[in-house]
Amino acid sequence: MSLFTAYIEWDQETDLYVGIVPGIPGAHTQGATLDELQKNLKEVLELCLEEYKGALEDLPKFVGLQQVEVS
Repeated sequence: MSLFTAYIEWDQETDLYVGIVPGIPGAHTQGATLDELQKNLKEVLELCLEEYKGALEDLPKFVGLQQVEVS
């Protein structure tokens, strides 16, 4: 079992939650609720990992988030 971190936003135009797993090409989806988004993220991540030919240890690791102020 592997644990991945997803970045989640609320899209006001579509009224949907959008989730992205950084570093995994194609690992993004949406859902009307956070529970639906969780289910959809799990499904898309499983599909992406089936297509991935490398070792899971070689995938990028989530480090954290930073806020950057611009004027």
